[in-house]
Amino acid sequence: MTSDNTLPSGTGAPDAGAALGSHSSRIEINRDTTPWYVYAVIAAAALLAPFVFPAYTTQIAFLWLMILFALTWDIAGGQMGYNSLGNIFFFGAGMYICAVVQVGMFTDVGAYTSARGGEQLQLDYFDYFLSLAAGTGAAAIGCAFFAIVLGRIVFGLRGPYFAIGTLGIALSARELVGTWEWIGGGSGIAMPVYPGQPHERSVIFYILFFVLAALTFVFVRWLYSTRFGLAVNAIRDDEEKAEAMGIHTLRHKLVAWSAAAFFLGMSGAIFGNLTGFVEPLEVAFPAATFGIFMVVMALLGGKGTLWGPVIGATLFHVVKEVTWTYLLGWQWVALGLLIVVNVVFFQEGIMGWMQRKWPERFGITVDQRLSDSGGGTTEAGR
Repeated sequence: MTSDNTLPSGTGAPDAGAALGSHSSRIEINRDTTPWYVYAVIAAAALLAPFVFPAYTTQIAFLWLMILFALTWDIAGGQMGYNSLGNIFFFGAGMYICAVVQVGMFTDVGAYTSARGGEQLQLDYFDYFLSLAAGTGAAAIGCAFFAIVLGRIVFGLRGPYFAIGTLGIALSARELVGTWEWIGGGSGIAMPVYPGQPHERSVIFYILFFVLAALTFVFVRWLYSTRFGLAVNAIRDDEEKAEAMGIHTLRHKLVAWSAAAFFLGMSGAIFGNLTGFVEPLEVAFPAATFGIFMVVMALLGGKGTLWGPVIGATLFHVVKEVTWTYLLGWQWVALGLLIVVNVVFFQEGIMGWMQRKWPERFGITVDQRLSDSGGGTTEAGR
């Protein structure tokens, strides 16, 4: 048993490569068995949250961002077995692409930056949302392009070398942007001012983050139910065997990473507008915080599963907000302990533990013959 929505690699179950080799035109192995009312409750709670808890609208908006972080990291890290430490690069790149497009639609970017003592754009509603839409679209496309180009370099690496290589991309981007005066260098660049009231602004960005996180979830849910999902699972289980069976592994890896970059780029664009100011160190490329958080959240919830990143992000965000409020000064110690406990004693994550405890509730049928003989233990059910 490996997940609720991926093929197990044990001997008692058909592996992903074998499933790909079948001639069936319809793949149902990764079918999501979540009852409809679970989605209804989540949607209702999300829509009511900014009105029931207006003082926490921004904090809850950050929760949707955390969920998006964990879901996108898990596409390559959990489903494909390529643990990236540099996904934060796409978040920052999307932020800067959006800033350049938004500002460039109305004035000279080089003369506008904080380093040059430039102004701060005051736009009406139409111009603001038009530029935001254009900037977000450009960020998504630009980051997907970056993923394809950079992926051709780093996907030649495996294991820890891949993780370090991707981390190097994020750190290098941060330093390069910090020296690029045209976009503000280390002094950063101010985003256009939201034309409405502060609370209205909070609700608008809450809705944007919620919609983006929901779209990301719907996308990965669909992706994992296709042959593509089976192919990336096969790469995770044994890349050499996957290649031998005719799977174009590099193409699948590039598509998976560019899909994650697409959504991360959009999230960076919206986040830059929420904060109102973009700079490379703490906002755009925070590798030591957001870059690590997205990995920890997926591990905590159970990587390689559909719901694991969502559960892990929710729990992690709640713990983070509580420790920031009541353990100020010790918040990093508390989060560090959570990470240590997760990695050392709870590697399977919450979803992994739940699936082992109650396999029948996740559509997993235990093969008693193989279990008794000590072989493969589970078989994915439909």
